[in-house]
Amino acid sequence: MNATETYQNLTRKLREISVLGSCAAVLGWDEQTYMPPKGGTFRGEQVSLLAQMCHEQFTAPEIGEALSTLEGSDLLSDPDSIPAANIRELRRSYNRATKIPSRLVAELARVTTLAQGEWRNAREKNDFSLFQPWLEQVLNLKREEAESVGYTEHRYDALLDEYEPGMTAARLKQMFAELAQNLVPIIQAIQNSKCKPQGEILHRPYPIELQKTFAEQAARQIGFDFEAGRLDVTAHPFCTGIGPGDCRITTRYNANFFNESFFGVLHEAGHGLYEQGLLAEQFGLPCGSACSLGIHESQSRFWENQVGRSHRYWQMLFPKAQAHFSPVLADVRLDDFYFAINEVKPSFIRVEADEATYNLHIILRFELELALLSGDLAVKDLPQVWRDRFTQLFGITPPDDKLGCLQDIHWSMGGIGYFPTYTLGNLYSAQLMNAAQQQIVNLNELILQGDFVPLREWLRENIHIHGKRYTADGLIEKAVGEPPQSRAFIDYLRSKYQPLYQF
Repeated sequence: MNATETYQNLTRKLREISVLGSCAAVLGWDEQTYMPPKGGTFRGEQVSLLAQMCHEQFTAPEIGEALSTLEGSDLLSDPDSIPAANIRELRRSYNRATKIPSRLVAELARVTTLAQGEWRNAREKNDFSLFQPWLEQVLNLKREEAESVGYTEHRYDALLDEYEPGMTAARLKQMFAELAQNLVPIIQAIQNSKCKPQGEILHRPYPIELQKTFAEQAARQIGFDFEAGRLDVTAHPFCTGIGPGDCRITTRYNANFFNESFFGVLHEAGHGLYEQGLLAEQFGLPCGSACSLGIHESQSRFWENQVGRSHRYWQMLFPKAQAHFSPVLADVRLDDFYFAINEVKPSFIRVEADEATYNLHIILRFELELALLSGDLAVKDLPQVWRDRFTQLFGITPPDDKLGCLQDIHWSMGGIGYFPTYTLGNLYSAQLMNAAQQQIVNLNELILQGDFVPLREWLRENIHIHGKRYTADGLIEKAVGEPPQSRAFIDYLRSKYQPLYQF
């Protein structure tokens, strides 16, 4: 059998495994949206079995043998070619997967499925003690995973690498310290400003049905294909790509707060555009998969903030909002609405945080994850430590666990190492918008006209269609002409907030 035939057989097998994995993705989506509460235990068994089957099939010796054969072939002569990238990334995934016992994969799938249900229950009842034993189980399993995979400096690196390949805790510490150093003066200048927005504008009655149709229209306008996706309600918004032609996004509604669902939908639609922009013919292969979670978050934060919280976007959309929610916004001026949606104010909930303080939420979680994973922080002490550190960072103290350590679903999902990718996404998104402004003729005018096709296609050409063809660092440098850095994001914040807060 020649290399081409070996490659074709390998890709055929991997697509079969990915179809099996997509079944688990449907079950995961259903669990968060429509599954009855008592279905959790059986769903855990279903997901556990599928995870074990996928893992055993992917780590089979014949996969490794095929990769070894291909690594000595001419298919790798061009390292940036799709076959070469697929082989390189498959080897990386195969080496990692074969270090993790099949038993551990199945147990992680089972426990995290049950833990998500217990998290929802604990959050609803505002009682961390209900979730504590489940978080302890998840952490023990993630420690075992990290030890199985191996690491050089910190076991956190082994888990982080799954979400942002090549990133390390040491590098994040440096990046976050630099970011915080530049963020603090901006936040302090804003807090000292006498200019204050009319925040009550966003807390008027916004009927949920009207919010739903308005958010759907906004998602459709930026290009989310509702013939290949859908929007549903859940406790914690998310996006999941099932496969070509099927991408699910979710949100939650608050009848007295405009931002929660609207910007949540733009955020998840940004994720959805990435999933819908991946090459369908590469499904099941690295070049048909997202580059990294940091890149994925760059797409959601791009549409949510770089576009969705811009003045030019609301110049286009605000008259429609006034008509849609009439008479709620009848007495509101565009500039007052724009200031309100961009208010900088320390808040308890990460997903509702403004752009200036948002990354402090991530820094908090990063610090706590390191401590939890190393054992320096006991799970039982998490609520109090969260409150103490939150007070230090934000100057306000969460009144309960629902507004504190129970607000995010990630730890119940086993997503230790996930949170830093949100900040990386913020940094990447600012660089991408700068490049788009330079490369798309009359981009501001197009946004004012509500024409997002050129911008969406620019993102598809520069980000979506490449999948894992390049590393995250390489992909950003290829798209914007420079490596990832925080300067563009800090400049973006200053240019937005200085006119608003006059500092």
